[in-house]
Amino acid sequence: MLLVTEECYSLQRECISIHVGQAGAQIGNACWELYCLEHGIQPDGQMPSDKTVGGGDDSFNTFFSETGAGKHVPRAIFVDLEPTVIDEVRTGTYRQLFHPEQLITGKEDAANNYARGHYTIGKEIIDLVLDRTRKLTNLVPYPRIHFPLATYAPVISAEKAYHEQLSVADITNTCFEPANQMVKCDPRHGKYMACCLLYRGDVVPKDVNSAIAAIKTKRTIQFVDWCPTGFKVGINYQPPTVVPGGDLAKVQRAVCMLSNTTAIAEAWARLDHKFDLIRTLASTFLGNFVCLLHFRGVSHYSGCRYNMSLCVLDSVIILKYCTMPYHFM
Repeated sequence: MLLVTEECYSLQRECISIHVGQAGAQIGNACWELYCLEHGIQPDGQMPSDKTVGGGDDSFNTFFSETGAGKHVPRAIFVDLEPTVIDEVRTGTYRQLFHPEQLITGKEDAANNYARGHYTIGKEIIDLVLDRTRKLTNLVPYPRIHFPLATYAPVISAEKAYHEQLSVADITNTCFEPANQMVKCDPRHGKYMACCLLYRGDVVPKDVNSAIAAIKTKRTIQFVDWCPTGFKVGINYQPPTVVPGGDLAKVQRAVCMLSNTTAIAEAWARLDHKFDLIRTLASTFLGNFVCLLHFRGVSHYSGCRYNMSLCVLDSVIILKYCTMPYHFM
């Protein structure tokens, strides 16, 4: 989870990462190892002697806060109800990198019980988590990003590295394939409203423009009529960095895409279906218990289902009306 903030007294933007649960903590630990390799930061938060505190290159300040002693502390919070996974961070290679107050754990997990985690154990640490988050964000509002679809290419194993070197056009086309998306949905069944592409490595603007022009001519990739130029492009000439000994191969170029597409409604529809199944089973086998929870005030499930339906409805409305004649007042 990322929160984008903007400081009151400067134009520099900061990204704050909040890693929740076992999966979140493990992914976060791997991500911060990669961030340190990207910016040349050592596991103890120090930089090599050839880089001075407050130097000209401060790109790392987006993800790290720099102390007066020259140590770089991640703008991140790790949260889990039970301490096992985060204890691995506390005792791991990067144990000196994180601020101890930003590693928050409880004493026991919720045992896969939503009500137990939401209403009892979770409540015990939620205030502490919010307090730490407010300190990191400095209480500055952040822009809201609605359901972005993340895609990354190329995803090549180390075994195939010497046989596959994809061009800019190849990795751009791959970004629009369902297999490379982080959310399971078919973008060919929806329409794009906007796309943001960040290229890294051996990439030149001419190749990017040609790749985007080819994308716009494909019938399988459609955009809404009221946003014909919905592409934002950034190029970082530093090639992607990989973790030594990892499964991913080091490539010459890569691209990460965030897109806003109506196809995301498929994911919400699947979640709606699973929600209805759980509610049906609960009503069948736990009827009296569900009624008891309802009268005790634990009746947020209906509101959640309503909100999920609105997400699907919004995408359907956009998909329907973007092909109809429209008029601006």
